[in-house]
Amino acid sequence: MAILHKLISILIDWLSKSTEPKDALLCDFDRIRAELIPCDVLLVEGRSKADSTLKTVSESEWSHAALYIGRLIDLEDKELRTRITNHFECEPDIPLIIENRLGQGTVVSPLNTLEREHIRICRPKGLANKDAHQVIRYAISRLGSHKNILQPFDLARFFMLWSFTPRSWRLGLFRYAAGKHTKNASASLIAEGFDFIQFPILPLVKKAGNNGVQLFRRRPKLCLPVDFDRSPYFDIVKYPFIDFASHTKVDLLPWKGNGVVSGEATEYLTDTRTANLSPIDDKNTLSSVSSIEQHKFV
Repeated sequence: MAILHKLISILIDWLSKSTEPKDALLCDFDRIRAELIPCDVLLVEGRSKADSTLKTVSESEWSHAALYIGRLIDLEDKELRTRITNHFECEPDIPLIIENRLGQGTVVSPLNTLEREHIRICRPKGLANKDAHQVIRYAISRLGSHKNILQPFDLARFFMLWSFTPRSWRLGLFRYAAGKHTKNASASLIAEGFDFIQFPILPLVKKAGNNGVQLFRRRPKLCLPVDFDRSPYFDIVKYPFIDFASHTKVDLLPWKGNGVVSGEATEYLTDTRTANLSPIDDKNTLSSVSSIEQHKFV
């Protein structure tokens, strides 16, 4: 049994190991942190091998999800605050998220762990405060669950060659007989929280008569992050570095004019734009022009 635990631990470590984050970020984390409200769902473009499997299966860039629960001082229920501090010691004003992690189960983490990630906010439409509190309560009650799981055959689905599998088969096969490891790598915990208050994510819609429709709740067997992205009951909130709606007359480098980029940044420019750029050769050049990560307002 000890050998099996060790083998599973090695496999999970390999699947969970993340690559280095990209230099060019797509969202402004400071704005996201300032605008988040409790019960927002955060979709994350993960960087591990398990994340790559989820991206291939779901045909989406979103491979991880977390539930924002606010700060300890925002929680009025002392019992909930105590349960959180039993799992994670932190200052009362630290923004927190609850998420499932492969091999670790349901954990609470500081929001800052996502600072270098590509993030999208999914905000439930018209959710009352008392219902949001129930979702958060449910998530907190699950802290520590799905930890130290064996189920070696459940991990096997992360080693399948999904890119060679017909697209129409992928989701069905991946969801088939999903175990706790697979649920830890998905968004099932968050889906269960919303199902607890009967808030729809992707309900089954059927025609009823000539003009009416009926909505049927789906059991959240294995909810993936992309399900929140596709749900008509969640608003998508994005916070880019520059809001063009507020700066309609802004002249930005390197969108216009000549600039200097280096390394990975050249991958994000069109071929024509890259051809007009000169390489960085010394510090004097850097001081005279704007880099890809800087903006110049005219």
